[in-house]
Amino acid sequence: MKQSTKDKAEGKFHEVKGKVKEKVGQATNNPNLQAEGQVEKVGGKIQKKIGEVEKVVGA
Repeated sequence: MKQSTKDKAEGKFHEVKGKVKEKVGQATNNPNLQAEGQVEKVGGKIQKKIGEVEKVVGA
């Protein structure tokens, strides 16, 4: 599997996982879990974008 495809897939996984953590944190009134989810979601978006850039550049 190309690195760009791997980065996009892993980024999407972390983005979804972060959304779930964020929602569970909201539902359970756990601000730490909610913040952790937000950080993971943003990290996933960044990793996914890196994969998209790598694909365009051909890396």
